[in-house]
Formats: sequence, C-alpha cells, structure tokens
Amino acid sequence: MKITFIGGGNMAVALIGGLRKQGFSAAGIQVVEPFAASREKLTETFGVRCTEAADAAALNCEAMVLAVKPQQLKEAVAPFRGKLDNQLVISIAAGLRMADISRWLGNYRKLVRTMPNTPALIGAGITGMCADPSVDLEGRTNAEKILKAVGSTVWIKDEAQMDAVTAVSGSGPAYVFYFIEAMETAALKLGFDAAAARRMSVETFLGATRLAEQSSESIATLRERVTSKGGTTEAALMSFAASGIADAIGQGILAADARGRELGDVLGKD
Repeated sequence: MKITFIGGGNMAVALIGGLRKQGFSAAGIQVVEPFAASREKLTETFGVRCTEAADAAALNCEAMVLAVKPQQLKEAVAPFRGKLDNQLVISIAAGLRMADISRWLGNYRKLVRTMPNTPALIGAGITGMCADPSVDLEGRTNAEKILKAVGSTVWIKDEAQMDAVTAVSGSGPAYVFYFIEAMETAALKLGFDAAAARRMSVETFLGATRLAEQSSESIATLRERVTSKGGTTEAALMSFAASGIADAIGQGILAADARGRELGDVLGKD
C-alpha cells in the first residue's frame, strides 16, 4: 500500500514512525509538507519522499491521509479536487464531517473519518473511526492498518457520534492530566518534593490503568475493592461526591461534545 500524507506535523510523524516500525517501506510513503524544516526532518528520520506542494506524484497512492489542522484542510485538499480515482482518503482532522470533506474534493466519497488522541505520539493511542458507506472491507482494513500503527482502534457506525468520540477519548488525555495535576498539587501541599509528587501521581495512574485493562471486573468493582468502610479512601471519595466531581466530569464531556458539533458547523462552511 502506497500512502500519501497531506501534512507532516506531530500526528503524521507518529503514524509514519509506527508504520515504519511495522515494516512499511519508506519508498511507499510520501508527504506533502510546506515547511522546509519539517520536510528535512521527515526525510532524515524516516527516508520518505517529501514535497513542498501537491504534485502529480502525490496522487500515486492507495491511501491519502489528511493530517493538517482542521482550519487548513479545505485549502490543503483543493489541489486534489476532481482528481482522485479510487484512493482511500483518511481524515484525522477534528470536527470536520465527511460531507464537507467530500464536497471540497468534488463530491468524492471514499472517505474514512478518524479521531486519534495524543498518546498516539508514543504508540499508545486509541482512534475512533467512521467510514462512508462507499468504503468496502478492503478500504476499512487498510484504514485500520494505518491507524493501528499508533495504538488501538474502534469503529463507530454513526458519524454523529464522532463528536462524542472527540469528547471522550480525543480530549480525554487532558482530563487525565488535569486529575494528575490535582493529585500532584495535593502531594506538594502534604510536604513531598516535586519529583516525588509527580512520580507518585503519574505512577498511580499508570498502575490503576493497567489493572483496569487486565481485569475482567467492572471499574466500579475495582474502585469498591480499594474502598474500605470507614477508611481513608472512603473519606476521599465522600469528599469528591460532596463536591459533585463525577457530575462535573460528565457535564464537561457533554460540553466538549456540544462544542465539537459547533466547530463542525463553523469549519464546514464554504
């Protein structure tokens, strides 16, 4: 499979690095990237072909990955309008709907919309994926191969849920960092130095996440097993409940979902 990346930013670098580790040939990957420093780094690091602007060679691929910022996507795909011929187009641009991307490409429909998250930068991401009905099994399989280079994937049947994917897993790392920050701040107030506070907070999240991943029990059960009646954990959880933290987290995710829909409306305008 030959792959063309439109954009050579962090997520493209992560995907290319993951693909190369999986054995994809550098000769089969090319990148359209306007910034010279980024082109030089991509060529030096991965040995892939880079070009400043879209050219005829960029169309010589089975899959095209749109890896530019949502605000730049319309302009980035303009050179390909009406020129695509059976290439699978994969968008990793947040918020942009397939109908809008299709229109910008001249009503081209062989599209897969995806939403990876930042842990993809270390190969530990999760990507929500939604395909246009015109994409066949081979196309879905190829899209999955590309995104699995940076972690796991989950298919979403209804594109309307992609904003919810963004709200839960796309934005989710920020929620985790927010909680780690709060734990770290509390540890500092309890007298630990910065290094110890950070290590205890981060490693607690790492360990708990691994336990949740490997356990067949519900998250609620795992939480209850740490919570002895009348103990320290119960005291903390009761304080969280009194502050309405669980409800606040839920409302925050709903707010992110609503904002995703709003951005789709704005970014998708002609």
